[in-house]
Amino acid sequence: DEIPTVVGIFSAFGLVFSVSLFAWICCQRKSSKSNKTPPYKFVHVLKGVDIYPENLNSKKKFGADDKNEAKNKPAMPKNSLHLDLEKRDLNGNFPKTTTKMQSSPDLENSSPKHFAERKKDSVSPDSLKSITSLSSEDKQDKLGTLFFSLEYNFEKKAFVVNIKEARGLPAMDEQSMTSDPYIKMTILPEKKHKVKTRVLRKTLDPAFDETFTFYGIPYSQIQDLTLHFMVLSFDRFSRDDVIGEVLIPLAGIELSEGRLLMDREIIKRNVRKSSGRGELLVSLCYQSTTNTLTVVVLKARHLPKSDVSGLSDPYVKVNLYHAKKRISKKKTHVKKCTPNAVFNELFVFDIPCEGLDDISIEFLVLDSDRGSRNEVIGRLILGSSAEGTGGEHWKEICEYPRRQIAKWHMLCDG
Repeated sequence: DEIPTVVGIFSAFGLVFSVSLFAWICCQRKSSKSNKTPPYKFVHVLKGVDIYPENLNSKKKFGADDKNEAKNKPAMPKNSLHLDLEKRDLNGNFPKTTTKMQSSPDLENSSPKHFAERKKDSVSPDSLKSITSLSSEDKQDKLGTLFFSLEYNFEKKAFVVNIKEARGLPAMDEQSMTSDPYIKMTILPEKKHKVKTRVLRKTLDPAFDETFTFYGIPYSQIQDLTLHFMVLSFDRFSRDDVIGEVLIPLAGIELSEGRLLMDREIIKRNVRKSSGRGELLVSLCYQSTTNTLTVVVLKARHLPKSDVSGLSDPYVKVNLYHAKKRISKKKTHVKKCTPNAVFNELFVFDIPCEGLDDISIEFLVLDSDRGSRNEVIGRLILGSSAEGTGGEHWKEICEYPRRQIAKWHMLCDG
């Protein structure tokens, strides 16, 4: 009986000792944590700028005392970090680069250093002074200036284009007197490489600073290429407004010596003339028994070249209208790089009324472009109220149902 009693007493003392030791260890750890500083440093990165808490010098950044300090303080130097959250654009970007490049003294000081590396195609200080000293009347006539750089990486066999900025763009929004610019770039003549920058909101001097690298282009082929920059203004509710374009033939430009800084005036877009829209061959047949209209898009010929990019990538969009309301739409496949496309595609439309009196059909020939919205090359309308060959063709299919009638038509402005 004594042995179990002794064992129980020792067990109780051991349990009490263990609990007390555990509680003492927990208290020591808690007190050490409360006195120890956190082993990390807070770093906020904003467009490459690091803001450390120790740089704030423990000064108050908010409160009523700031107003009194601001009156006594001199003007903030250029190198100091100043973040004004109210000046951000819709993308959350700070227009610090734009405002800096806007001042004429900065331009005159930086132009010999940054834009005069090469005398052949570089920006001269005189040209920069002429840009900054433009009168208000001249600024209205001009579409602005595009700044960019070209470089070839021989190790990676890559062609590098850096779109730096644009200055002096016209205002496309009449209400806010500003624009939402972006740039679309295409390497011609094959149009295989198409890129575009981000949209910068509400600015006439956008600073993009975006680099595009194109791999697999041999240096020997650089001389045969042409760069096409299209400057546009984003419009959320309709087609984007075209501000202008810049065309840079690379023939004669040497990139073997390193990066080349360039600038070009933005010119008005080269719009096609309506007399050279080309022709479209279509065949129509009206089935009165089934009340259907069979449309065959056969061929297109003599299509104009897209602005400056060489051959177009045409396709045809077919819209069926009833009493000026579109009730059906079809489209053909895209034909790559040809002014004389052969489609041979058939579409059958159900007519919602008896006869073709209130029916019309529209053919839109478009140039396929992956980088932006497809551009209309030409337009053709067939119907009872259509003029010229469109009205004559429609009259024939109404007079001769169940007969497939084909005709060539001249395309008009889109």
